[in-house]
Amino acid sequence: MNTLEYENLYERKSHVSPQFPYNTYLCSIPLDFTLVPAHWHNDVELIVIKKGTGIIAVDMEPQTVSAGDIILVRPGQIHSISQHDNDTMEYENILFRPDLLYSQNTDLRTLEYFDLYFNPEYNLPWHIDHSNSCHKKLAECINAIDTLCGERPRYYELSVKGYLFQFFYLLFSCQESPVYSTGRKSLDKVKKMIAYIEEHYMEPISVQSAADYMGFSNSHFMKFFKQNMHTTFTSYLNHYRLTIAGRLLLTTDDNILVISEKTGFNNLSYFNRLFKQYFHMTPREYRMK
Repeated sequence: MNTLEYENLYERKSHVSPQFPYNTYLCSIPLDFTLVPAHWHNDVELIVIKKGTGIIAVDMEPQTVSAGDIILVRPGQIHSISQHDNDTMEYENILFRPDLLYSQNTDLRTLEYFDLYFNPEYNLPWHIDHSNSCHKKLAECINAIDTLCGERPRYYELSVKGYLFQFFYLLFSCQESPVYSTGRKSLDKVKKMIAYIEEHYMEPISVQSAADYMGFSNSHFMKFFKQNMHTTFTSYLNHYRLTIAGRLLLTTDDNILVISEKTGFNNLSYFNRLFKQYFHMTPREYRMK
């Protein structure tokens, strides 16, 4: 998987097939990328750590994760993945649409269970490690699905859905009752803020223009951004622009100067320097690789 999968903070790209909306990617940090910027989408996402250690944040809450951990991202939740110190991390990224589990004609009890779980107004555990009493059985469900998707026998989709229902049965059985999220308004502001970056990254935007858009003073905006994104506005903007630049290098024949300008960098030497810091290679080397 490469950076084009994370083009937008609100991802419009579909990760799943309309025939069977379930897909899996294998990824590595920092081999594939050093950072997956904060973004959200309408799919359910399972992140299964295979090797190493990294940092995953869900709704702006970062946690260190390691081999065996399972991360569950609900639709609409802001999430990001980054490197922990100099460690590497290999992980499986699973995405599927919620309507794989239920439709409007589903029985009322199933609707009740999933409607509550996928409601972003509630805080629910998202980091499942070996201390969770259901971890082993949850991991067994994922392994069984991986085997089915690898071999794809006839009617395998029915069995995949069966294991997904078993997965959520175990998850619901092991967790505490959901708690109403008092910080939802802040998360909505974060979504508005990063959507502004998505729409204007190719322009010479500044702290001032972003603060004006949010209706904040410069000082309040910088403080709010740092508290919620755990980085500065300029650093985040550069990371996002470089992620888009990596995509353009892989998917277009535009020369490097054009790509730097398309992603908001008006100084080619500055773009080259930042790109090498982010990808550990020059733009030309990245395209050739």
